Amino acid sequence: MRFPLRGAVIAAAIAVLSGTQAVAFADMRAAEPPTADPASSRRSVDVQLLSLTDFHGYIRPHTDAGNGTIKDAQGKTIVVGGAPYIATHLGKLRQGRRNTVTFTTGDSFSGWPPEVARLADEPTIEFLNKIGVDFSAVGNHELDISLEFLRDHMGRGKCFGQRGVDSCFTDSDGRRFRGARFDFSAANVTRKESTRPVLKPYVIKYFQGVPVGFINLTTTTTVDGSTSFQPSLDNLPLVETANKYVAELKRRGVEAIVANVHEGGTAGDVYDRCNANPTGPVIDFARQASAEIDAIVTGHWHAPFNCSIPDPEGNPRPVVEAAFHGKLINEINLKIDRRSREVIRSATVSTNHPVTRDVPADPAMVKLVDHWVAAEKGLSARQVGTITGDLTRTRDADGESTLGNVLADAERADSADADLAMVAVAPVKGSNSLRGDLRFAKGADPADGDGKVLFGEAWNTWGYANPVVTATVKGSQIDQALEQQWQTQPDGTVRFAPLAVSGNVRFSYDVSKPVGERVGNVLIDGRPLDPARGYRLAALAYTLIGADGYSAFAGYTDAVRGSRDYEAFRAFLAKGPVSPPALDRAVAVSAAS
Repeated sequence: MRFPLRGAVIAAAIAVLSGTQAVAFADMRAAEPPTADPASSRRSVDVQLLSLTDFHGYIRPHTDAGNGTIKDAQGKTIVVGGAPYIATHLGKLRQGRRNTVTFTTGDSFSGWPPEVARLADEPTIEFLNKIGVDFSAVGNHELDISLEFLRDHMGRGKCFGQRGVDSCFTDSDGRRFRGARFDFSAANVTRKESTRPVLKPYVIKYFQGVPVGFINLTTTTTVDGSTSFQPSLDNLPLVETANKYVAELKRRGVEAIVANVHEGGTAGDVYDRCNANPTGPVIDFARQASAEIDAIVTGHWHAPFNCSIPDPEGNPRPVVEAAFHGKLINEINLKIDRRSREVIRSATVSTNHPVTRDVPADPAMVKLVDHWVAAEKGLSARQVGTITGDLTRTRDADGESTLGNVLADAERADSADADLAMVAVAPVKGSNSLRGDLRFAKGADPADGDGKVLFGEAWNTWGYANPVVTATVKGSQIDQALEQQWQTQPDGTVRFAPLAVSGNVRFSYDVSKPVGERVGNVLIDGRPLDPARGYRLAALAYTLIGADGYSAFAGYTDAVRGSRDYEAFRAFLAKGPVSPPALDRAVAVSAAS
């Protein structure tokens, strides 16, 4: 969309007050920048910004509606995405451009497609390197393992575990993984009780001698998120942090400034337009952040929009989000005055381009996708453990299952000092981390055999990349959590949402008693639960922060992050044959007994 001239600022401000401005901008379609005459070209520099957001490792073209399609303005479904087509579209967009920069707005990896998730996200880094990414903001999912994993493995190619099994796989060109050829940047991620960012706060790129600064920020929910839970880190606020680095960039002579913000909003569902009432944290940021910022590129909410929102001085600037999984490429064209180094806002053009599949697939990317899909199949066929009988999600009348009990034991084993562990086997809300059964009988994979547990089978049984967290909670909170297994619904019925407990825990319950008063005789290592004592509880972060619907653990302290669910389970299986445990940790009693 083409943005109004600065002379139209008063009219724009009036439109904002009347609630019509977003519509006016939405009606203006994107266009190529005007062709400048030679004299104008000598006075200005054209810079093309190309970006992806929330790619999540979707290198393989998907065809399902959620991951491989997008709607146009007429509601028509367009099939989009996939590394081979992203590369082709980027090549076409860059053609004839002297000054171009490509970046991502976070959540590039820590995705769910098996060909990247099971290979330490190295396939995504190879893809990003090959399409020429210059830098990346840190999204919440960049911290799904640790800062050190992001910086040392993803960034520098440092191996961990066994090469070719755990990390440092051979890429599609036959080379060992060497890490990203670009920087990860985040201005508002710090160590606890520090204001100094742990990564570069911004990136400066020069175009024909003219600098452009990119301040990179992430959602303030990152360090407390369920997968990105990082108790040793902290988040600084967005607006104040952005304004701080605006001032620093200006002291360094940078006048053209872009905020690359992994925080989202919503502005309708038409990928290259903006509705009349855009909302969300990044929209608030856009209205408040320094007027010296000339463009705002966003992510996180997986939304498609292309908006113009006035800065605090009333001057319009683009605020864009390019959906997710490589469905769109955002392009912003800036014209910068050579002398003042300022962006000429009236000449700014922003477009969200759908990554259609009506173009030739890039051959190198086809090779890349095929290589990693084959590599995942080989890795997933590797044996990681042995079981002596079926481990299933089937629950008895007490809510216990052989799989649930084993997973609680795996959580406790992952912790250095847990007194007990809990797993939500039928959560009140959110996703169930128990995703499959482990059968003793061999499966369809030729590498399988009776009692064998293959890497892929273990991965598909439990988890959604959530860390096991050990934290201190009161005995009264443990009792409250056990009581919250029964929750009264709005229609008056009672829902049973059982928690699996580790093998050193026993408790009884009486369903004839009122909800909230049903649990009794809780024993940990044979000793009665002390309501006033602090206990070290191991649980998935998702459960600990209340996302499963159990609010009992609010106010936990001294949290320590352990392995992700996938790794914790594989480590438990690797210790020796695992047998189906007895279902005797919860015992029903009657009112009469």
